[in-house]
Amino acid sequence: MNISYNWLKEYVNFDLTPDETAAALTSIGLETGGVEEVQTIKGGLEGLVIGEVLTCVEHPNSDHLHVTTVNLGDGEPVQIVCGAPNVAAGQKVVVATLGTKLYDGDECFTIKKSKIRGVESIGMICAEDEIGIGTDHAGIIVLPAEAIPGTLAKDYYNIKSDYVLEVDITPNRADACSHYGVARDLYAFLVQNGKQVTLQRPSVDAFKVDNHDLDIEVKVENSEACPHYAGVTVKGVTVKESPEWLQNKLRLIGLRPINNVVDITNYIVHAFGQPLHCFDAGKIKGNEVIVKTMPKATPFVTLDEVERKLNERDLMICNKEEAMCIAGVFGGLDSGSTETTTDVFIESAYFHPTWVRKTARRHGLNTDASFRFERGIDPNSVIYCLKLAALMVKELAGGTISSEIKDVCAVPAQDFVVELAYEKVHSLIGKVIPVETIKSIVTSLEMRITNETAKGLTLAVPPYRVDVQRDCDVIEDILRIYGYNNVEIPTTLKSSLTTKGEHDKSNKLQNLIAEQLVGCGFNEILNNSLTRAAYYDGLETYPSNHLVMLMNPLSADLNGMRQTLLFGGLESIAHNANRKNADLKFFEFGNCYHFDADKRNPEKVLAAYSEEYHLGLWVTGKKVSNSWVHPDENSSVFELKAYVENILKRLGLDLHNLVVGNLTDDIYATALSVNTKGGKRLASFGIITKKLLKAFDIDNEVYYADLNWSELLKAIRSVKVSYKEISKFPVVKRDLALLIDKNIQFAEIEKIAYETEKKLLKEVELFDVYEGKNLEAGKKSYAVSFLLQDESQTLNDKMIDKIMSKLVKNLENKLDAKLR
Repeated sequence: MNISYNWLKEYVNFDLTPDETAAALTSIGLETGGVEEVQTIKGGLEGLVIGEVLTCVEHPNSDHLHVTTVNLGDGEPVQIVCGAPNVAAGQKVVVATLGTKLYDGDECFTIKKSKIRGVESIGMICAEDEIGIGTDHAGIIVLPAEAIPGTLAKDYYNIKSDYVLEVDITPNRADACSHYGVARDLYAFLVQNGKQVTLQRPSVDAFKVDNHDLDIEVKVENSEACPHYAGVTVKGVTVKESPEWLQNKLRLIGLRPINNVVDITNYIVHAFGQPLHCFDAGKIKGNEVIVKTMPKATPFVTLDEVERKLNERDLMICNKEEAMCIAGVFGGLDSGSTETTTDVFIESAYFHPTWVRKTARRHGLNTDASFRFERGIDPNSVIYCLKLAALMVKELAGGTISSEIKDVCAVPAQDFVVELAYEKVHSLIGKVIPVETIKSIVTSLEMRITNETAKGLTLAVPPYRVDVQRDCDVIEDILRIYGYNNVEIPTTLKSSLTTKGEHDKSNKLQNLIAEQLVGCGFNEILNNSLTRAAYYDGLETYPSNHLVMLMNPLSADLNGMRQTLLFGGLESIAHNANRKNADLKFFEFGNCYHFDADKRNPEKVLAAYSEEYHLGLWVTGKKVSNSWVHPDENSSVFELKAYVENILKRLGLDLHNLVVGNLTDDIYATALSVNTKGGKRLASFGIITKKLLKAFDIDNEVYYADLNWSELLKAIRSVKVSYKEISKFPVVKRDLALLIDKNIQFAEIEKIAYETEKKLLKEVELFDVYEGKNLEAGKKSYAVSFLLQDESQTLNDKMIDKIMSKLVKNLENKLDAKLR
């Protein structure tokens, strides 16, 4: 927000330089990003002087140009060619001399000696818009006869420099969104630093009702959205250009002057933070202002000539017949004052911040008024600013105050009561601050001390301080005014021992697994938790009705919260593949979110919502490419399976105690699931369906694994690392070639083997699969190795043969397997 240095001085009498003021504001929490010297008119009218036209004749080679001689008050007159139709001898004019820079917006051009149609011209006689003091370009500026040639234009127009401070207002500091709000904080700082200063604002004691010729009634039908509404009429105004001082104030902070009535409202909102609106009283049908909501989808054309469909929660300012304005946000097309306006109704109100914020977001509008209303303005300044506006309109636009103030206040604003204990102040700040200093700071911040004891204070905090409602908020205010740099850094460090919680353990394991995956050639990705809801349309595994939807999404691509990490990874794969980088291994840790309508509970709003932490793995493209020692090799789902198994092993899970089964859904073309014996899903992995890959325009196969990290951490809670001596006795290996049905999986063989011999069987491995000629139809051959070991003795042939015979018999009985 732009703050004028000279404007601040109207409220606080201080002698700090602009840079010192910026430093002071930054030290008390109003960070000032920069200080810039500015002038009310760009360029400051440098190089422009008052001249007198001595002669004026027609240009010999043009039917519209004139050749003039102009006295600039410094000796010989100069010759200037001028194209203005109103130029004449005897006029006092503004002349741009050689070297003068003139500005047209951001563009700049320099006055140089030139020939125009063969006649030399030394300088330029200027129009209003050419030097920035107005918008008229119909002719040159003609000054009064008493203007003295040679006078510098900047002196004639009383151009003065000012400094603009760029103050970054944080969202919680609604009270500082004005010059007076910043002045209040600066005043507190100056008082704390021993300066003799006063804080003041213009008096409105002169306000009085001149007559009752224009009485407009006010009705508030929705007092929740509008706790306080006030208005007054001024009759017989003349809408015209604002005086120079008001225009200059607005230009300095980056606003364009419009007319005296509108400029007054802009002045007050930037001076005191109270948005106002001036209605053309002649257009208020029925002489009645009604504050209410309108039926849903009611069309309303705003000031920018856009027709908007209203929501039933949009508060409107209406007359007897129609809506005139979106309360606190934007005016209607025909609601404001124009050059033909003669009577005005001035509105000053306090609208509920939440109502204004939601309306502004619904319609995509962000105005100076909504910016302040949605953060919370000072409810006690409504009447003061209304009176000030009426007095200014009367002074600058003429007219009479023609009605009493119509003041509708449902519930008067109450101070926030805060109990402040000195001990807590010292504890949070880390330093003992004298009681008198604490009292001085809080009173300089306009907090009233309503009760005082030896242990602390009872404070009444003004309602405009929406950010100060607890004792810790008051302590923060005390510290920023006292000065953060005035709290010495201690020479000792006080700390306490803490135990590691679940999050600490999870982070440690995440780092462990991440390092393992990076060592295997993976890259970590981080995708947005917000996703495109359309990805879930038609899916059964992740139904779209289980999405957590955003109420005010930024776009259709970011309108829901992800149920799975899959789609973010596919976006990353597509992005890389489109840039000739198709051989990829990605992993990502992240939350997934779910909504279950069946769990809705009015008493527990969040009951229907849940989130789980997941780990996703993506493998696609070639495993090996362009290697001189190895032929190119495509990645496979078995490669992904190895990565998943290694993660489970690294976490300490015994794979023999997990249940692996086929998985059929609309995400995978073929897949396996890994569950605990209790049925909890730990992981799933497989080949992504062609349909999904086509939706993302991905040509290569993509292998995806989804590990439920939350469930994995639960599964390993009871896992304990144990150690044992390496056996001194040898391992015995026996191989079997088994002829089995095609639909039988290796996992079934493995399961039967471990059930047959639980003590001596250490490992079962599949090392060959054959399908083809010389086999019965519907059959396949598995070559399986069995590793046997007794840790207490050497196995002999009799013991081995007994185990293998029992194993073959069980395989024959349960799987109808045959030895080849």
